Amino acid sequence: MKHAGSHLSRLESESIHIIREAVAEARNPVMLFSAGKDSTVMAHLALRAFYPSKPPFPLLHVDSTWEFQSLIAFRDAFAREHGFELIAHSNEEGRAAGINPFDHGDRYTLVMRTEPLKTALDAGGYDIIFGGARRDEEKSRAKERIMSVRGAGHAWEPRQQRPELWRLYNTRLGKDQTARVFPLSNWTETDIWAYALLKGIALAPLYYAAPRPVIARGAAFIVVDDESRMRFQPGDRITTRKVRFRTLGCWPVTGAIESDAADLTAVVDETLQASASERQGRLSDGEDGGSLEQKKREGYF
Repeated sequence: MKHAGSHLSRLESESIHIIREAVAEARNPVMLFSAGKDSTVMAHLALRAFYPSKPPFPLLHVDSTWEFQSLIAFRDAFAREHGFELIAHSNEEGRAAGINPFDHGDRYTLVMRTEPLKTALDAGGYDIIFGGARRDEEKSRAKERIMSVRGAGHAWEPRQQRPELWRLYNTRLGKDQTARVFPLSNWTETDIWAYALLKGIALAPLYYAAPRPVIARGAAFIVVDDESRMRFQPGDRITTRKVRFRTLGCWPVTGAIESDAADLTAVVDETLQASASERQGRLSDGEDGGSLEQKKREGYF
């Protein structure tokens, strides 16, 4: 436990250093907040970085309109408890047009996540945008620099990223450039759970096993968060199973796993024994022949 504590302490110090360095050079920073485990830990690190003052930036949540209801409640309660200004932005035109994850695949991600994110960032005039992505999540995220420069239209080009040697970060931005800054780049999924356990950080209830109404989708289970909007397939039958999530996205395309891990200690133990990636539950990552890297090139988080 002593070794684990020193490892987490090093990660914590690195992340706080990154947040402070970026804010010191920022004109108008913002922190993306999905209310998932990574952004919750990142927000806690920001609170530690500037204590006893409040972090000098708001939280920004892009609401796809297909978020878990309990996650929205957790988001609002978190911001209220810790004194963050919370900015929530949705694509109301997309909502009115009925863009949804059942019918529109990658177009749904573009219209309801990528485009409103870019619109919100442009409207706020933000130059430094903190995000909770980690390199161990997915191969395209492993290509990210900690200070990831985005060009006009928030486009990402991995071949134009800057070297980061000896933890020196180049925060200079040219015309039409912004930077996505990832303080958790060197953390793993296990690190996130273990740090939350060590620091007593409250996470969204969906991460803990509980009986929930589900339908099967391949090897995963979709929690029916809103039965009136669920698109059922022939043969679908709602059953109650004890499930939890390792990753959270839009509820119709995020798979839960069967589990008895009802607290953080059990979640850490279960994660250490897992043989599959946490993003196996993101059913939308490869839809329509698309990829997370292509979405990132278009400006996705």
